[in-house]
Amino acid sequence: MRLILNVIWLVLCGLWMAIGYAVAGLICCVLIVTIPFGIASFRIASYALWPFGRTAVERRDAGAGSLLGNIIWIVFAGWWLALGHIVTGIALCVTIIGIPLGIANFKLIPISLMPLGREIVPSDRPFATR
Repeated sequence: MRLILNVIWLVLCGLWMAIGYAVAGLICCVLIVTIPFGIASFRIASYALWPFGRTAVERRDAGAGSLLGNIIWIVFAGWWLALGHIVTGIALCVTIIGIPLGIANFKLIPISLMPLGREIVPSDRPFATR
């Protein structure tokens, strides 16, 4: 079932959302100071391509730096990506078949707003952190 949902997700919205994250990551990597934001953006791009069967958990070793970084991320890139998830989620929820995909889009909003201090892990071990 995960494979079917992931393939439908990839065709309907995953590719476009991953491109958005990749563009944000490239822009962040061009500026040397924002490379950590670019790495986080690329990590979420891979999650946006194939989300079913994986989950995002908070890292226990994330500190005040990730909080400050998340605030900066929200101001410059996070709200644009969250808006993309909202629009795509609403569009997917119009059809009955798209409702699970729309809900998955809404679940990606907190990750798009605060990517630092999170880790993507398989769903069968959601409490695995460093």
